Amino acid sequence: MRLFAGTWPMLRKEFLHLRRDPGTVIFALLIPVIQLVIFGFALNMNVRQIPTLIYDQAPSQRSRELIERFRAADTFEIVAHVTSDEELYGQIRRGRAQAALKIPYDYADRVLEGRGATVQLLVDGSDSTVSSAALNVFNTLILLENQRLARVGQPIIEARPAVLFNPATRSPNFFVPGLVAALVQIMVIVLVALSVVRERERGTLDQLTVTPVQPLGVMLGKMIPYVSLGFVEICWVLLIMRVVFAVPIHGSLGTLLLLAIPFLVASAGMGLLISTRANSQAEAFQMAFGTMLPTIFLSGYIFPINNMPLQFQLVSKLIPTTYFIDVTRGVILRGASLTELWINGVVLTVMALVTVGLAARQFHRQLS
Repeated sequence: MRLFAGTWPMLRKEFLHLRRDPGTVIFALLIPVIQLVIFGFALNMNVRQIPTLIYDQAPSQRSRELIERFRAADTFEIVAHVTSDEELYGQIRRGRAQAALKIPYDYADRVLEGRGATVQLLVDGSDSTVSSAALNVFNTLILLENQRLARVGQPIIEARPAVLFNPATRSPNFFVPGLVAALVQIMVIVLVALSVVRERERGTLDQLTVTPVQPLGVMLGKMIPYVSLGFVEICWVLLIMRVVFAVPIHGSLGTLLLLAIPFLVASAGMGLLISTRANSQAEAFQMAFGTMLPTIFLSGYIFPINNMPLQFQLVSKLIPTTYFIDVTRGVILRGASLTELWINGVVLTVMALVTVGLAARQFHRQLS
């Protein structure tokens, strides 16, 4: 019995501590339930509504019938018609579309003359989940079309699928670029949040009330070192990605690093916002950890955003990782340039200004 001496007093003390710290109890019991409900509704492995381009080189009744069958399939969402290969590849590089149906100029003539015809589906291989689903449905649609034509003595249509940017469909090419964004955001948020709260627990921040330091100056002073650390980590992870996982970088590394700056500032701003709400390092870590699952599951890293219900698609647009994943995959896999990704940089810059501004405002209120 002497081995268990003191158990009851310690047990009573810990339960009293939990009763006096309802935030920990709420986080432990409520947050997992909320996340379970959110992800249960938001995550869907069934790929549908893939943004698809149509390149019909010689529009005809036959080609329109084929396009209509693709439109009827819930897997493809026709978002635009293009008139050249340059426009087709440009739209996919920009991330405006993930598939393109290309119908050759002699499609209708070959069908009518009984010589057979070919159609091609080009898919963005930077998202292996989407590309696999698109190819499977494409082959099925052509098979059904061939069965329909066979009943009326028409020649067979040949399907010619092509995977762009990741023709070998290597999993590292898909997962590693997105993982760069997810890991860095989580790291920056946690470090910044814990750093500020640690200063508050030590009483250092209270001393600032008698100094001429402005809230925004404090925020920038706390944020810039961790933004710099995040920038170094991105360079380090990219090096490992290239050397260890043999993922080629098809675009400009300068473009990627340039757009990484507003992403890192926005992530640090989220950490600052958490620090203004947390009263202890444990609470700050819990709140920072709460951003981890949305960062991974709602950002398009694993599950296509187009598959999610509309309300969760809107939530994904509030996560900086969503835009930086598009940047990393765009530059690394699709060879996209700054002119094709500038909108991501604008959105990330706005996020950075808003999060840092809100954190500085909240910090000012606390000092007052």
